[in-house]
Amino acid sequence: MARPSEFTQDIADTICELLADGKSLRSICEADDMPSRATVFNWLLKPERAEFFDQYTRARELQADTHVDEMPDIADDSRNDYMTKVNGDGSTSEALNSENIQRARLRIDTRKWIAARMRPKKYGDKVALTNGEGGPLVVQVLKLSEADADNPAS
Repeated sequence: MARPSEFTQDIADTICELLADGKSLRSICEADDMPSRATVFNWLLKPERAEFFDQYTRARELQADTHVDEMPDIADDSRNDYMTKVNGDGSTSEALNSENIQRARLRIDTRKWIAARMRPKKYGDKVALTNGEGGPLVVQVLKLSEADADNPAS
């Protein structure tokens, strides 16, 4: 069966649902019943597909929210944090599985990075403008007279 290349609202709805659910466009488009990424990008660029562009944009915003919602679940999942180790004498002990913990950290960091880029106002780093001592930044507006403008050195 050939991949669909004609735009249909059903396909658009499915793509946007899966995006909002946290799936990547790459993984969505790998399915045989989905269009290629290039086809989806073409649809997004067409002026007559403005509604799909808006729907896609909203789905991407929701995708960021989904990634943020997943982070506590990943952090709280302690399955496989310890593994049973067989010692030389045949006894067993529990050992920390640092690979699993590092993978969870990577999964959270990746989601944080993606969310911050997809929705910077909501999830991006907040930049606070402060004076040299950490207090509020004070902005002074100086009005120059014509005489000052003619003689900037004074």
